[in-house]
Amino acid sequence: MSAHHGSGPSGPSAAESSASAGVTPLPDGVPSAPSGVLPRPDAAPSKGDGATGTLDDVPSIPSGSRRMPVAVPPHPAEPADRLRFGFGTNGFACHRLDDVLTVLADLGYDSVGLTLDHGHLDPYAADLPRRVDRLAQRLDRLGLAVMVETGAPYLLDPWHKHHPTLMSVPGAERRVELLARAVRIAADLGAPAVHLCSGPAPQGVPEEEAWKRLAARCEEVLDIAREHGVALGFEPEPYMFVDTVERVLELRRRLGDPGLFGITLDIGHAHCVEERPLLDCVALAAPHLLNVQIEDMRRGIHEHLELGAGEIDFPPVLAALKSAGYRGPVSVEIQGASLDAPDVARRSLEFLKSAEPS
Repeated sequence: MSAHHGSGPSGPSAAESSASAGVTPLPDGVPSAPSGVLPRPDAAPSKGDGATGTLDDVPSIPSGSRRMPVAVPPHPAEPADRLRFGFGTNGFACHRLDDVLTVLADLGYDSVGLTLDHGHLDPYAADLPRRVDRLAQRLDRLGLAVMVETGAPYLLDPWHKHHPTLMSVPGAERRVELLARAVRIAADLGAPAVHLCSGPAPQGVPEEEAWKRLAARCEEVLDIAREHGVALGFEPEPYMFVDTVERVLELRRRLGDPGLFGITLDIGHAHCVEERPLLDCVALAAPHLLNVQIEDMRRGIHEHLELGAGEIDFPPVLAALKSAGYRGPVSVEIQGASLDAPDVARRSLEFLKSAEPS
């Protein structure tokens, strides 16, 4: 797929006219996708190529015609044909969400990691259903897949990062309610999974009690996820209660190894804090891997760096993901990129494509 859609004539394009007749060809200037690569259905030219539509211009999706949730397939034995690269909206804090999507589609990304937050898609907005409906149609028109992320640090508490947690007493019910909203949003957007993490360990609480609280609250969220056919991708996060792949697997065991409970693996985080070698972490997570976040990092320093600016050797990591048959998103997460977001996104995609083994 080309990195840019190419210019088209003013007014309705041939692709748009065909779409109105029930046909969804690729727009002029976009080559057919290679074998095994999903084309971008019902794609529209970018703003810079003559399109004027925005999220607010897209009519609400009629009831019953929303994106269908995408089932999370088991990892096949054969290697993946290619990796699907994405970029997180938390690296575009200075952009409107519609502009984020346009930039990512123009650059050639396959997906977007959508962090629910007050800036882009506020899960507590009064008109949330309307926003989600319009966002679903915009994603379809741009051909972008989506993963719903819930790592916004101050969404629930303006003073305390990642609080309340699923282990908080009181307060855990607020985190459960946020995750329930995220699951419903994911279902309406056709996202296969919702990302979540444990938050910091509660002070003064014995570890076994913290495990029991966390498992009980995760079970509540799982019940909601089962209703909507959306998986949960739990991320081990540096310096949180669950900070390693092994501890995610322990939580999964405590939940009874449910099929809809998988792993979000952040490559930089694993390099930062895991005792295991990075490739061993990938292998350990692979059978349950739903979502991959990627950035560079230095050992013991939790700072998200541009790819190539830290210590990670990426080609073996990408090769391991492909050989494991992983077909979910590999989404760049560089929160500090916002002041230079389009160029960081461009450089990141170029880096990943050059580092991916053929």
